[in-house]
Amino acid sequence: MRPAMRTARPLATASTDTTTPVGWLPELVEVSGLDTVMLATVDPQGRLKGKEFDAEVLLARLAAGQVRPEMCEYVIGTDLGMTPQDSGTFSWESGFGDITLVPDLDRARILPWEPGTAIVFAHPVDGDRPHPLAPATVLDEQLDQLQGLGYEVRVGIETEFIVYQGTGADAAAAGWRKPRPVTWDNRDYALDRTTSVAGFSRSLRQALAGAGLPVEAVKLESAPGQIEVTFPYGPAREACEQHVLFKHAARALADRHGMAATFMAAPADGVGSGMHLHLSLWAGGEPILARAEDPHALSELGERAVAGLLEVLPATAPMWAPYVNSYKRLGGAFAPSRMAWGRDNRSCAVRVVGHGRGLHLEVRLPGADANPYLALAAAVAAVRHGVTADLKPGEPVTGDACWDDDLPEVPRHAWDAIEAFETSPLACALLGEHIVAHLVSLARLDVDHHAARVTDVELARGFAQA
Repeated sequence: MRPAMRTARPLATASTDTTTPVGWLPELVEVSGLDTVMLATVDPQGRLKGKEFDAEVLLARLAAGQVRPEMCEYVIGTDLGMTPQDSGTFSWESGFGDITLVPDLDRARILPWEPGTAIVFAHPVDGDRPHPLAPATVLDEQLDQLQGLGYEVRVGIETEFIVYQGTGADAAAAGWRKPRPVTWDNRDYALDRTTSVAGFSRSLRQALAGAGLPVEAVKLESAPGQIEVTFPYGPAREACEQHVLFKHAARALADRHGMAATFMAAPADGVGSGMHLHLSLWAGGEPILARAEDPHALSELGERAVAGLLEVLPATAPMWAPYVNSYKRLGGAFAPSRMAWGRDNRSCAVRVVGHGRGLHLEVRLPGADANPYLALAAAVAAVRHGVTADLKPGEPVTGDACWDDDLPEVPRHAWDAIEAFETSPLACALLGEHIVAHLVSLARLDVDHHAARVTDVELARGFAQA
């Protein structure tokens, strides 16, 4: 097995020379009459973070070499609540200095849900190389190593989320208590929708298409207020960027419709929202997961990939289940509870679906709250390990995997998952010790936040009985 890369690669798609605008951003600003440009990067939670610039001012400053955008380094080393770390790479010990952002001006994109606005993704850099702890860099390292073996992964992401009546501000004012979903019963695959839900769905599809991000399908799901959006296959990095922009659009448009969208993995008792990764392996421009003699069966390489996923993903759970809440989804309806694989079996952690050129693997472990860059990085590392170690999976499960006590359990608690991740030689070998240590420190911030809080459930169980 090749050793994990320990240094970040030179920038391939973004120029480190910011003295002259490149690409078509100036033309986009002029032709479309834009007045705002968002320079954005992706934080460990999968959110867009950055700064908003006046379009003309930004272009003039870039042309004159008067700006190298910067932001506080803790943006790529904090938790959901933007809590500064007490120790580690990003902490008061480091002084919380700035990191430089290198904008990829060749890939500007209009955001129809933000009038007059374009977005430009920017790469956090450390010297002249991508910052090794930035989520996109973590993914790129794994994609590079897989490519070094002669393989490419293509990805389609399918995500569920819940839409509630009233805006996020309304929910905050009510103390987040008992928000009302926009649908009230199981509407899985239903096409008889309320006017408000149909209007939101249409505006979301149209806005994403206007940004060059057309969706494959939108459908109602089984939980009240739950919607699922599926995107077509594409290159891995672009699939993650698309997903981050989709979440940004869903939240903004929900607010415009007097609603609130949440991507929590378990926003209510018995409710779970997943982010399913549909993966296909390619070599020489051709898909290679199906057997030539049987288009419904996995090739030997495909079986190795499955075996790698089953072995590595439990050890890297904080990358696809980053919060205490993430584990409250696992084991629920249509969420895996056992590390198993099967043919078109939704009770399994890894589902083999499709046939021929369309045969692919659906990784059903991540929740809607996962950062797609990190979740996919874990999956790619797992596939690579399965291929290079020549692993073989056990027999596929044909029944309900959750009732098979002989199968390994999916991690069920954040603190157990963190310990397993931190002490896993395999995780460190595949990802690098510095990345594991960084993600462990972020996961512990979330656990520590919950440890000091008294919940409604604790009061209900213990107020009169303890």
